[in-house]
Amino acid sequence: MKYRFIAKDEQGKKKTGIVDSRDVRSATDLLQSKGLSVISMERVRQNQTIEELSYLWEGVKATDLVILFRQLVTLIGAKVPILTSFRVIQKQISNRHLQRVMQEVADDIEDGTPMFESMSRHPRVFTPFMVSMIRSGEVSGHLHQSLKYIADNLEKNYRLTSKIRGALMYPGFVLSAAIIVGFLVVTFILPNLTSIIRDMNAEIPWYTELLMWVGDFMKAYWWVVLAAMVAVIGFSFYYIHTPVGKREWDRIKLKLPVVGPLLNYMYIARFSDNFSTLLAGGIPVVTSLHIVASVVGNSEFEKVILEAADEVKKGGNISVIFQRSEIFPPIVSQMLEIGEETGQTEETLKSVTRFYDEQADAIARNLTTLIEPMLIVLLGIGVAIMVVGILLPIYNISATAIG
Repeated sequence: MKYRFIAKDEQGKKKTGIVDSRDVRSATDLLQSKGLSVISMERVRQNQTIEELSYLWEGVKATDLVILFRQLVTLIGAKVPILTSFRVIQKQISNRHLQRVMQEVADDIEDGTPMFESMSRHPRVFTPFMVSMIRSGEVSGHLHQSLKYIADNLEKNYRLTSKIRGALMYPGFVLSAAIIVGFLVVTFILPNLTSIIRDMNAEIPWYTELLMWVGDFMKAYWWVVLAAMVAVIGFSFYYIHTPVGKREWDRIKLKLPVVGPLLNYMYIARFSDNFSTLLAGGIPVVTSLHIVASVVGNSEFEKVILEAADEVKKGGNISVIFQRSEIFPPIVSQMLEIGEETGQTEETLKSVTRFYDEQADAIARNLTTLIEPMLIVLLGIGVAIMVVGILLPIYNISATAIG
């Protein structure tokens, strides 16, 4: 490892530079053997840009983090030293980016940096929720319990997200296939069918003329339409990653039919689960609300949670803000009010989590059943347009000619 140092020589002159050594102690000994008195020493870190590119290229999956924290819980629960635990896990990780991050954290711990502080230097991997829980565990001496809270929380979030993703995969695949097939049919098959009608020189209805025009246009300018579709999709992805676009998309998601209620339940379950976990870890209420707002995953919910944090700062109650909100159901504000009055907020939040986990699970199981009729109707409309607009006129013209 490389260390950037500031030292003084025997004449009192300042010297700066970089030394390559196994650890801080070895680097200090090396400099002292050269007659230098070390003033400060800092490990040279990986370039931030390189780390960002590494993350974008390899990423860190939710399953990687679940396994990582489960292993930490097991090792630290078995009284294995923290540094040794990190070194052992680092060798077993297959994700190279996460492996490099673990090495950085282990090196920091070896240099005397607290675990939470080192993890906070990698925000793309370790969320504020994780950092705060670990900080609380290190300060209180209950690190093993804090790590267990994090592992349980990650596992719950992963299970719920996987159910939603799995439920949306089938309708998403069918809809994508329908769009691709529709584009190919309109571009290559429709012009051939309409040319048959045109060759018959017969009177045709207006809707068939419209389809003939669409077919001719697509045959001549399909590449323009394809480029426009790609541009629209690209712009949409760019827009929803801007602050304004993200807020708008978050608002739209909550109002989508079928999917909207499922996402609402997921965000509420995530809020109550994370909030109760932070409170159980000894994190102050205001700090917990700020952390939950940053990890809940929807700007509409984030806005309400931050308003609740401001209300608590003024001496008010969280439930007051939630009662005014349209996105939090009345049952949530009522449960929070009961928890605040009885001093059992953590327990009431766990009840809310269980209820909305079950609701989200039920909708996720039935999502394919709910969306399937919509897809069938949509595909049926497309087939009906082709039959009524093209095949039926061809049949009628042929029948008239034979008659």
